[in-house]
Amino acid sequence: MSSNKYIRDFPILNQTMNGKPIVYLDNGATTQKPDSVVRAICGYYGGCNANPHRGAYELSVKATDIYESARAKVAKFINAEKPMEIIFTKNATESLNLVAYSYGLNNINVGDEIVLTILEHHSNLVPWQQVAKAKGAILKYIYLDQDGNVNDEEIDSKITEQTKIVALTQVSNVLGLVNDVKKVADKAHSVGAVVVVDGSQSVPHMKVDVKALNVDFFAFSGHKMLAPMGIGVLYGKEKLLEDMTPFLTGGDMIEYVEEQTTTFAELPSKFEAGTQNVGGAAGLSAAIDYIEKIGFDEIERIERELVDYALPRLRELPYIELYGCNSKKSNKTGIVTFNVKDVHPHDVATILDAEGVAIRAGHHCAQPLHRYLGINSTCRASFYLYNSTDDVDRLIEGLKKVRKVMHLDS
Repeated sequence: MSSNKYIRDFPILNQTMNGKPIVYLDNGATTQKPDSVVRAICGYYGGCNANPHRGAYELSVKATDIYESARAKVAKFINAEKPMEIIFTKNATESLNLVAYSYGLNNINVGDEIVLTILEHHSNLVPWQQVAKAKGAILKYIYLDQDGNVNDEEIDSKITEQTKIVALTQVSNVLGLVNDVKKVADKAHSVGAVVVVDGSQSVPHMKVDVKALNVDFFAFSGHKMLAPMGIGVLYGKEKLLEDMTPFLTGGDMIEYVEEQTTTFAELPSKFEAGTQNVGGAAGLSAAIDYIEKIGFDEIERIERELVDYALPRLRELPYIELYGCNSKKSNKTGIVTFNVKDVHPHDVATILDAEGVAIRAGHHCAQPLHRYLGINSTCRASFYLYNSTDDVDRLIEGLKKVRKVMHLDS
């Protein structure tokens, strides 16, 4: 049983998996949901389910209030200037695609440069490949130093007068290292480029201030920060959003529709076509309340304690290869990525599963980074606020079992 006091708020973590208490270490993929979030979702569907923005009756008005209150809460959470700068999507992937297709396709021309880091999740890489291909633009990559951090010299050399877009993750979903977004944004803006940030792995774990970072677009998913799946966020500076054409068209994003012409609604409705995920917004609002009640100082303390405990124990095992773990502590979040020598990551994950330990195995939607590192796939243990050192102990014992099952140790 975990010694972490927050686990009591998460019913799923008090169950068993394969007959053993669950050790959930796949928080980089999705987080579990506290009771308060589940209640908020059920409260919406059980008490005021209706289509927002479209009805004059009480249920619709309540649904609208829940939806728009969540938008205002998100804006405050990341320090956006106005709630209208917050666009609800289904996840970070959709948010990043929205920017690529609504902004990128309309502002990138032949010979322009789009700069990414080699760390990018496919969601912040493939859309820009598509834009570059469609517009005849040049795709360039910023590579890493020996510790896995974005290289300063690469930033200076790759971002040039021809650069129009710089897209980067704030925290690598593979290495767990924090990028200096402000430094990259300042360099990009000095040449007139627009900055697009994937904040999926940062928003749940650290305080994010989009105004202080001075980014132009910022995307994240609710399900990685205790909220339900199906709700995501795109922050965009008002002027940029105003000038962009919608990614999707249809109901609720229009002002007037004639037989041959249409005028679009004002922000943020212009980018929110169709019936929206109000239940998801209610859950996201409750998740923010839960996170703020605990506080990022406490969340960072827990994750730092777990990483500081896990790394020495993993290093004691001679068959463990670690990635992205040589950087300074202040630059490391609660992601520990590794391989077991002579064992495929999928076999590692399967054997750990039999021990009740859930980790991620594969390329983590970051194939170019794995190729750059010279490996095909990795194992990833990612911590969050409800994990404990007991969970680390279970992971270590499970890894010892992996070697025995594979007949590599007696």
